[in-house]
Amino acid sequence: MGRLRKKKGLLEKLLEKDNYLIKNPVEYKGKWKKIFGKDNLHIELGTGKGQFITTLAEKNEDVGYIGVEKIADVLFQAVKKAEDKELKNIKFLLFDVNQIENIFEENEVDRIYINFCDPWPKKRHTKRRLTYREFLSKYKKILKINGEIHFKTDNEKLFEFSLNEMSQFGFELRDISLNLYRDGDLDTVKTEYEEKFINQGKPIYFVRAIIK
Repeated sequence: MGRLRKKKGLLEKLLEKDNYLIKNPVEYKGKWKKIFGKDNLHIELGTGKGQFITTLAEKNEDVGYIGVEKIADVLFQAVKKAEDKELKNIKFLLFDVNQIENIFEENEVDRIYINFCDPWPKKRHTKRRLTYREFLSKYKKILKINGEIHFKTDNEKLFEFSLNEMSQFGFELRDISLNLYRDGDLDTVKTEYEEKFINQGKPIYFVRAIIK
């Protein structure tokens, strides 16, 4: 998928979407489930154009969803999808994942999705990977006991790195797959990138990591 060209005025248009965009998320720390009126809170880190999380929200009305994305141009497209579907159980944050512990309280989140994040292949960039131990430490704080991280990638080296980091950091690893669609197209919710990689015949790596 090509890089998105920044469109003039898109940030301003995004900021007008008060029904979906939370501009001051820090103020809602510890209150997210009350805002949604739901017992389950799932968040996606790096929500991109929003196909994955808006589809989940459409299918699971009993769950509150939050999409976190730091690029306004991309997030605008995700918000538009939610708006077009008239979803009532989803919000979006224009926010950097590095500060995630400032917007969610301890034990507040039931599940985190990390889909096809930047692999940062160079060794000097290891700390930027969203499955690096410092990020895992932040996730562990905001996830409840038995909370889960669902991680997908098309990058084998990133997947191996992630399994090691999660295992060493005390997560229980389940449903590990080195080729999620080897035996056919599963009835799963897919991201835009995921559909592209499947069509190219690339293996999709998946793991479900649980806090114990």
